[in-house]
Amino acid sequence: MSAINDFLDETPSLGEKAAIFQGTSGSGNITGSAFIPLHSPLQPPSAPVPTLLKGNRKSREVDETEMRPVPNPFPELLPSTVSFVSQCLLPWTKTSATQVIKVYCEDNTSRAVEVPSDITARDICQLFILKNHCIDDHSWTLFEQIPHLSIERTIEDHELVVEVQSGWGMDSHCCLYFRKNYAKYEFFQKPLDFFPEQMVSVSSESNGIMNHSQLIQTFLSSSSCPEIHGFLHAKEHGRKSWKKFYFVLRRSGLYFSNKGTSKEPRHLQFIAEFGDSDVYTLLSAKKVYGAPTDYGFCVKASKSSSARDLKLLCADDEQTRTCWVTAMRLFKYGMQLYQNFIQPYQKQKSSPMRSISENSLVAMDFSGHKSRVIENPSEVLSVAVEEGLSWRRKSCHRLSSHGSPSASQSSMSSIAIHVAQPWFYCKLSRDEAQKLISQQGLIDGVFLVRDSQSNPRTFVLSLCHTQKIKHFQIVPVEEDGELFYSLDDGHTRFTDLLQLVEFYQLNRGILPCKLKHHCARIAL
Repeated sequence: MSAINDFLDETPSLGEKAAIFQGTSGSGNITGSAFIPLHSPLQPPSAPVPTLLKGNRKSREVDETEMRPVPNPFPELLPSTVSFVSQCLLPWTKTSATQVIKVYCEDNTSRAVEVPSDITARDICQLFILKNHCIDDHSWTLFEQIPHLSIERTIEDHELVVEVQSGWGMDSHCCLYFRKNYAKYEFFQKPLDFFPEQMVSVSSESNGIMNHSQLIQTFLSSSSCPEIHGFLHAKEHGRKSWKKFYFVLRRSGLYFSNKGTSKEPRHLQFIAEFGDSDVYTLLSAKKVYGAPTDYGFCVKASKSSSARDLKLLCADDEQTRTCWVTAMRLFKYGMQLYQNFIQPYQKQKSSPMRSISENSLVAMDFSGHKSRVIENPSEVLSVAVEEGLSWRRKSCHRLSSHGSPSASQSSMSSIAIHVAQPWFYCKLSRDEAQKLISQQGLIDGVFLVRDSQSNPRTFVLSLCHTQKIKHFQIVPVEEDGELFYSLDDGHTRFTDLLQLVEFYQLNRGILPCKLKHHCARIAL
């Protein structure tokens, strides 16, 4: 991939856009539908600050002919909102250099922010990552959702958010959502999982046999001619029926064959190109559009908001849909997508920063008369494991009553440990768990742990593998008055769910893959 790295230019920093991260003070936490101004609405940054000297009679005489602004006596209780109200009521007609946008998260809480007109989707994500103290693992994503069409898409990191909003109608009720998307750039790391061999054709000297690096270079290079082909269901224009056709995706656009699987030019009919169009996924393909499956997607012109203009398509499974959607994104944006993918890592290389643990924390041994620094890595690991187990024992001891612990007391201690973990969801149904994992990216290792609805004493591990979501019951095992948890009928036992999750993050065990990414929800 060195040729690709040499091609990329150094991306500019946020520059003046970084001011949005300093819109509020550290103590001014905003909840619900909040407004974060870049500057005072009544005092633009370029306006001079008036100064009046009480002892200067000439200044008083000049000022008597002008209307003085009335100061706000209670700024902390009643901030100035004149500009904010006008911006919210008329966001599409605003002509200044800033814009008010509203961003939602998965629990439908929202926050309104005033941003410069040239802010990108990545900048918006960075803003909410900082404001909510999230871990920046490069998977936070901004989504565009159009409720009246029941479609949504990933807004690419380099896209200007204000430009995306400019394509919305006044009464379209379109929304921006901020949430995780672990699959956003996963195809750069595991392209063979996203592009099945039977769906990809490349006119090259490799005879169709390529490693993953060659496959990605084929899509990114403008001189190559990759092709995606296969059967899809298409909704006939002006009708409710769907019909199956053989489709071909090339750099020039999307085509379907009117004669079987023929790719001859006289048999291929043009459907859409992606210069001024975007690809969306259908949120309820069966219910809203009567599709044969729920794996629907569509091509929509950027300036169109009518359902009649959608090119509606439907795949037979999730892997097929993911292949088509990913290929369309690559054909539309090309090298820009790869630049978005590596940009965070380039910044880390240009300004390397050691972690807090490397700077200030070392392993110490205080067991003897004198303290010492532990330098042996294996000894450091064993001490860390022992201290973790000791912490668990102390936590259980504090939460249980005096005397011999019973199974119920042990269960209460376990609940107290895992209930605060970000991967645990107390009241979540099977369908809600599948929806949450699907929204945050169908890649191997995305998981969550939830209460079992069928058995109140058990828990369920929901895990994604090969773009399918599987559910594993965590069964309680009682022995000698102590309660353990197990995924394999008691062969491997754990004192609490935290220990179970940590084990399967390091070991696959009976699971199809290791636990890698937990589903994360935040409230704006």
